Amino acid sequence: MHSAQKPGVRTRFCQTVAGSRKTILKQVSVTCIAACLMSLCAAATSAYQTKDSPEGTAVNPLTTKPDSILVARSPGEAWEAKPTRTLSGLPDLPLDLPVSRFGGVAERKVTATGFFYTRKIDNRWWLVDPQGHLFINKGVASARMLRSKGAKGSLKKKFGSKEKWASATSDLLMQNGFNGIGPWSDHSALPCPDNRLVYTKLWNFMSAYGKQRGGTHQASGHIGYPQDCPFIFDPELPEFCMKHAAQLSETKDDPWLLGHFTDNELPWRVSMLDNYLKLPRNDPGHRAAMRWLVQRHGPDFKPNQITKEDRADFLAFAADTYFAIVTSAIVEHDPNHLILGSRFHGRAIRIPALFRAAGRHVDLVSVNYYHAWTPDIKLMRSWEENSTKPILITEWYAKAEDSGLGNSSGAGWLVKTQADRAAFYENFTLGLLESRVCVGWHWFRYADNDPSEKGNDPSNQDANKGIVGNRYQPYQELLKSMKDVNLRTNSIIEYFDK
Repeated sequence: MHSAQKPGVRTRFCQTVAGSRKTILKQVSVTCIAACLMSLCAAATSAYQTKDSPEGTAVNPLTTKPDSILVARSPGEAWEAKPTRTLSGLPDLPLDLPVSRFGGVAERKVTATGFFYTRKIDNRWWLVDPQGHLFINKGVASARMLRSKGAKGSLKKKFGSKEKWASATSDLLMQNGFNGIGPWSDHSALPCPDNRLVYTKLWNFMSAYGKQRGGTHQASGHIGYPQDCPFIFDPELPEFCMKHAAQLSETKDDPWLLGHFTDNELPWRVSMLDNYLKLPRNDPGHRAAMRWLVQRHGPDFKPNQITKEDRADFLAFAADTYFAIVTSAIVEHDPNHLILGSRFHGRAIRIPALFRAAGRHVDLVSVNYYHAWTPDIKLMRSWEENSTKPILITEWYAKAEDSGLGNSSGAGWLVKTQADRAAFYENFTLGLLESRVCVGWHWFRYADNDPSEKGNDPSNQDANKGIVGNRYQPYQELLKSMKDVNLRTNSIIEYFDK
């Protein structure tokens, strides 16, 4: 477990250049807090400064941005102007200060349970932090050190040690309004004992079982399965998951843990029934699909008679089976924390039956939301309507040409400049907050891909995804917009909810 922090305002407001910290009085004016936030940026994030970067990232004034941005799916494809809404088009909104110990809204409090939970209030979904404060999770995924020789040299030059990198990175995230870290982050170093960030865990139940069983392969961004058929119906899976989940007991009492993801980007397909029938006849998945068809239609039913309704219902049956197995294992070893789903992506986000099935088992539905410049609010609300659960957006980003990277890998939008990435952050998060069903987001990711780093999957080769570059240089224009939104989240919500 991580050492506990004393209750009070979560951000470290005062800090000397040498790194010593002082505790400020609990009752302090918003004006004083804002001034402290502004003044410590240069000192706390000095390791991230470059010769060309400004001293810190000021919250005000807001930068006026264009109302459309040129975007493309990938290099070489046509550019298209996308309407873009930013904070500069909204009325002046105050900072959300003070914040709770965990980074929630200090002035809005409901029942405290000691752990995170979800609650719907006045037709809007919220997370509630362990002290009972309303909370929107603003995180960055894959907050970890890069592995290449060049990146290791840059880390040593800029920070001196892993511990100093962790401290500076926690500072960078918190002072730009983030209150959490997503999967693939370095949980051995982050969150730091003195500067806490809410965190999540990704357990990869299915892919871990597949690694032991055999038959999986590395696809772009996730693990692939034979005929896109996860091993849901293997008789050995429940026992494996129960044993695999024993690890969860180590953090079951940690209030800083938001919850558990079960897997990442499983291949949920409308064609799942057909796919299982393509497996060898002795495969447990093939047998399960045939058994389901016979129970539904009788022994004389033929596979060529499968209907659209059969496909949707079998997908729901498979999802029910999967989520029942993995959530039972999680609850057995950690009854305290949220179950965050399996990070739906691609075509899966448009399958209502999948959301209905997931909603019967998880506490919120996680979605890796790509190929949308502006969130589709109608679609997002359908996710909530079908699942009856709130939504956490767990991957999204844009990559820019001016980074100098090839940007041929990854599903994020391609734009021209870092200023365009900044505008995308504002546009996308405003849409998420306007939906009333979203309880947070995880930007993908902390650092750019490093083309010289070996062993990455095909989706993480050469793209400008990070809030810092692959030699730890911060993208200040992007960070400024992130900070402008992140420190006004509750004010934005109040604006949309009027």
